[in-house]
Amino acid sequence: MRAARPDPRRLADGALVVAGAAGAAVLLDLAGVPSPALFGGLLAGLVRGLAGRRALDVPRAGTMAAQAVVGVSIGALVDLDTLAAIGEDAVPVLLVTLATLLLTVGAGLLLRLQPGISPVTGAFAMIAGGASGITAMARDLGADDRMVAVLQYLRVLLIVVLMPVVATAVYGADPGAGTTAATPDGPGWPAGLLFTAACALAGYPLARLVRLPVPALLGPLLLAAAADLSGLSGGADVPAAVEAAAFLLIGLQVGLRFTVASLRTVGRALPLALAIIVGLVLACAGLGEVLAASTGVSRLDGYLATTPGGLYAVLATATGTGADATFVLAVQVLRLFVMLLAAPLVARRLRRT
Repeated sequence: MRAARPDPRRLADGALVVAGAAGAAVLLDLAGVPSPALFGGLLAGLVRGLAGRRALDVPRAGTMAAQAVVGVSIGALVDLDTLAAIGEDAVPVLLVTLATLLLTVGAGLLLRLQPGISPVTGAFAMIAGGASGITAMARDLGADDRMVAVLQYLRVLLIVVLMPVVATAVYGADPGAGTTAATPDGPGWPAGLLFTAACALAGYPLARLVRLPVPALLGPLLLAAAADLSGLSGGADVPAAVEAAAFLLIGLQVGLRFTVASLRTVGRALPLALAIIVGLVLACAGLGEVLAASTGVSRLDGYLATTPGGLYAVLATATGTGADATFVLAVQVLRLFVMLLAAPLVARRLRRT
């Protein structure tokens, strides 16, 4: 029996949407928008989802490949030097991280006051850490990935815009006090491509073997982290073009599922969500004060380490203001891992309520 031939019109439709997503990503990157590839895919998918007569979706294989790349990218953030920066402050850092998890889940439950938002969707929309990873796994764990994507990146955008102002006006940061350290070049994109492929292809079946939830993302993530900590990665990282393609596919997957009704639901939720996000940012700043008092780091370090999102903007602010960028990165990465690994457990618990 012959396999069905691909529909040329459907292929052309998909190619047009991908081209539109790539173009939007370039423009958003020029405008300084965080995660431009993901936003570009989201916008192009949304336009196609609302305007198209026939449904279009990202193939399951493409979604799983994108999840795997995002997992490797996050896993590669871990190294021994970063973890060593926490040192003897591990207990207060871990307690503050767990408090952040509880705060974000509580904020998500408040979002349930908005009709049409499930407990899992509310929690995933507010979980602070790894916005791209949370968005990538949301649909697999029973959350509405459309709502999750919009609210996760609304928080990130708000933080990116306000962080330099808050750091200067509230914490007395000096924008000219720091220097941007030159980072040594890695082994190059061929090694990065091999590292990514190896972690993705080995991590997924291993995660399936031990019945890890969202195996396409968490398996490669844990394997990449293990390779980094053991030194087997040799400093390799996901090539920028591959990472951008993965984010673009995740954005497309979410955007293509938008309907007029779902867009209205998101729009109605925005006022309440924005108020909750502001409250969450202020609460995390309070945890930053607790962290500073219990570890002896500066108030600026505590604020940057506990900011709920915008990891790369946080690091840019830390290096540019003379803050302890290594400590800030260590706390942020630890929280990112805790949030992503706890997300399946949170989803399972909330689905029972």
